[in-house]
Amino acid sequence: MRPSITTKDFGNLPDGRAVTEFTLDNGCGLRLAAINLGGIVTTLQVPDRHGTSANVVLGLPTLADYVTRNPHFGTIVGRYGNRIAAGRFVLDGATFQLPLNDGPNTLHGGPQGFGTRWWDIAPIEADARGHAGLLLRHTSEDGEQGYPGRLQVEVRYTLGADQSWRIDYRAETDRPTVLNLTHHDYFNLAGGGPVLDHLLVLPASRYTPVDASLIPTGIADVAGTPFDFRVPTRIGEHIRTPHAQLVRARGYDHNWVLDRSEQNQDQGLALAARLSHPGSGRVMEIHTTEPGVQFYSGNFLDGTLVGSSGQVVRQSDGLCLETQHFPDSPNQPGFPSTVLRPGEVFESCTVHRFSVA
Repeated sequence: MRPSITTKDFGNLPDGRAVTEFTLDNGCGLRLAAINLGGIVTTLQVPDRHGTSANVVLGLPTLADYVTRNPHFGTIVGRYGNRIAAGRFVLDGATFQLPLNDGPNTLHGGPQGFGTRWWDIAPIEADARGHAGLLLRHTSEDGEQGYPGRLQVEVRYTLGADQSWRIDYRAETDRPTVLNLTHHDYFNLAGGGPVLDHLLVLPASRYTPVDASLIPTGIADVAGTPFDFRVPTRIGEHIRTPHAQLVRARGYDHNWVLDRSEQNQDQGLALAARLSHPGSGRVMEIHTTEPGVQFYSGNFLDGTLVGSSGQVVRQSDGLCLETQHFPDSPNQPGFPSTVLRPGEVFESCTVHRFSVA
């Protein structure tokens, strides 16, 4: 089969704008659907070792649910993925205050971050390699959610014939600002149930421990801790260990500092994570140009939501692997910079490659 792009109506926003769901099909069993609201990926269909497809990302049943109740399922995250302490940072001598939406901090760009915004979506027809995609565009005005600068953002979703889903980010600003773009999918390679039996590899010998409000306190070694995923480790193996960091976050909700020892010199891509589900045989490898990956084990999914599968969504029913710069980088000089200035172009890439074992 050839790659294809189809559309269907997904409802209307409270202001009357019609939302469209675009479905990419690579012709080899990989299908991705996304909508204008937040660039949200509503489904990602992946075949198992027997060729049977299942949706491997958590979603919600209706557009109204995404508007009013979405805990970042499938969203583009910005302007700043993860947390900024006290919602405040200083840039070029000026202090900027953001709205707080995570206790004393700002999370994922604020209460009206990119995951709640309108994205213009245009299909990209298949090229000679059989890669079809979607081009998403959003303009974030100066002062939106407290951030300086008018930011123009492009995000591309591309499905490849090699069973890959590639995300390319590009942004430019007219004033100095901070920027940390990522994608917030809750993965479940089994297609349902808890993810505690999934095996995870994170090629990182260091991570960033957090304080009581989940703000990094520095960088520490993973050796000898439940945070060592350098060899395949079952998600549930240490998650209930009474380690202070696991207790504080109610599970895993931390940033790993990638060793980047397997870098693809042509594209700057390095392995960020390898997730596998023995029962179905599904394997997902994530490669990125980013320096870190946030592993979140779905600790705050509390059973108050019904997912698109019709089942109640509970703790550990999905996990996130968010490729990104480090949390609170604008306030931590020892972390890689997230400052973007006029005349510069922000570019980042993350590739999810699916296979079966």
